[in-house]
Amino acid sequence: MPDTELVEIPVLHRDEHLIAVHKPAGLLVHRNAHAGREPFLLQILRDQLGQRLYPVHRLDRPTSGLMIMALSPQAAHALALQFASQEVHKTYLAVTRGFVPPQGLIDDALKSESGSLQEARTEFTRLATAEIPHPVGPNPTARYSMVRVRPRTGRTHQIRRHFAHIRHPLIGDVLRGDGRQNRFFRDHFGLHRLLLASVELTFRHPEDTSPMTLTCPPARELLDLFGQLGWNAAIDAFNVQTNTR
Repeated sequence: MPDTELVEIPVLHRDEHLIAVHKPAGLLVHRNAHAGREPFLLQILRDQLGQRLYPVHRLDRPTSGLMIMALSPQAAHALALQFASQEVHKTYLAVTRGFVPPQGLIDDALKSESGSLQEARTEFTRLATAEIPHPVGPNPTARYSMVRVRPRTGRTHQIRRHFAHIRHPLIGDVLRGDGRQNRFFRDHFGLHRLLLASVELTFRHPEDTSPMTLTCPPARELLDLFGQLGWNAAIDAFNVQTNTR
């Protein structure tokens, strides 16, 4: 986990009603019963900004990237309704094992914590591939994909569960991923994290309801990895597309 007591949380956008930040990988958003006294994003930001914040959605602990929080109860209510009704459009970047199809829709129901089945849909587009001469597992080479992911529903661990379902697990997924690949990325690239980042959110502003799109660059360690895998052109093209939407 990053040393959040020494590193300031980057603020990407701020107005009278909401703030957008870049959450580091490995950092909890809220305190929970299992976290003990470790720092969490909400308290760090309250101390950093000197004001109260109201969370309206979440990112899993191992996921990095864009998060928004409201600065008033009224704004929190308006934003939370959009997330609950699945009106917010979310975009992630992920690195998977193997070459995923060029694009697709994973439409596979997922069990909730109560055991009931919930519809779950995840769209994806392959942005780049890499094949490197390292025999990770039974094959003489190792293959990876960089994928743009757009979940159309918001189920718990949906992206990780869906890509594991199609046998292209996310690198760094310790629950459903490929342990050999995860160890290889730790040993070869020095990456001890899930390779999943929230990079874009589109929603209606809580005050005037105008459409709003916010973006977040991947963390430095992900950009370094993309460079080592020869994906700089793909990420540049993705950034141009994102910034001209």
